[in-house]
Amino acid sequence: MHTHAYGAHASDKPLEPMRISRRAPGAHDVQIDIAYCGICHSDLHQVRSEWAGTLYPCVPGHEIVGRVSAVGAHVNSLRVGDLVGVGCMVDSCKECADCEAGLENYCDGMVGTYNGPTSDEPGWTLGGYSQHIVVHERYVLRVRHPESQLAAVAPLLCAGITTYSPLRHWKAGPGSKVGVVGIGGLGHMGIKIAHAMGAHVVAFTTSESKRAAARELGADEVVVSRNPEEMAAHAKSFDLIVDTVAAPHDLDALLVLLKRDATLVLVGAPATPHPSPQVFDLIMKRRALAGSMIGGIPETQEMLDFCAEHGIVADIELIRADQINASYERMLRGDVKYRFVIDSATLAAA
Repeated sequence: MHTHAYGAHASDKPLEPMRISRRAPGAHDVQIDIAYCGICHSDLHQVRSEWAGTLYPCVPGHEIVGRVSAVGAHVNSLRVGDLVGVGCMVDSCKECADCEAGLENYCDGMVGTYNGPTSDEPGWTLGGYSQHIVVHERYVLRVRHPESQLAAVAPLLCAGITTYSPLRHWKAGPGSKVGVVGIGGLGHMGIKIAHAMGAHVVAFTTSESKRAAARELGADEVVVSRNPEEMAAHAKSFDLIVDTVAAPHDLDALLVLLKRDATLVLVGAPATPHPSPQVFDLIMKRRALAGSMIGGIPETQEMLDFCAEHGIVADIELIRADQINASYERMLRGDVKYRFVIDSATLAAA
């Protein structure tokens, strides 16, 4: 099957309309008519070869929602017409300890939704900036939000699970004080989810102008990180800080805000490394510096169900396919509140 898509032929070329092939559904496959696909900062890094190993043509997109249009003969969990989502992975080895634990995202054989190895044409996966996709049933998530919210559900498949997973793993909830650094695509989801979990949420931003917006998202307090007095007032008080910023910055300023045995978790992925933190800020209070990457399939489904139950969706700006390149430039300037989502119906007209 051929389908309309949007992608790049080289790192220095803009994204443009193209036609791509999708395999016919196998016995365990689900074919999805894509309704919406979010734009993640990772898409920009990948398409511009800021992360090594990009294969071209590159069709990005791993925040996919739509409706099942066909299923393989052995698929029993989903039916034609179901609302579904696909996140950052479409395959894994299915046999290792990580896969058996439902942590397919940490499998060494995890295959990304785009730019990952596959036997399909052209030899690597092509993502959600397209009108159709075919995915093994194991990696397809059920969407229980109302259909009217579907566009705003799309970013949950990356931004939502990327923040939900560390909040869940480090047990954010009533009685815990949680910091969320950065109020963007990831950060705004982190604030909403941590608030819904019952934590006391403190948002960190470099912009005074975002103070009111952070409170509207659910932050109990807002700290402008460029203000030394505001930062010092929170010294040694956090149980967990989730850092969503995708640019290199000073981690020591955050580490000193942690209690003993508390953790700073990095989920933002800058193109170049952070300055190395001071060892003493770690050892003096047995603090931990950790990383976290999306979530496994069971946890991603749990996150979608949690968000449906609590009425959580992303704050989005819906765009046409011919606005993707302009949206990339706006994303670099931070000019989005807080996630661009592509209306896939516009791909045919692009």
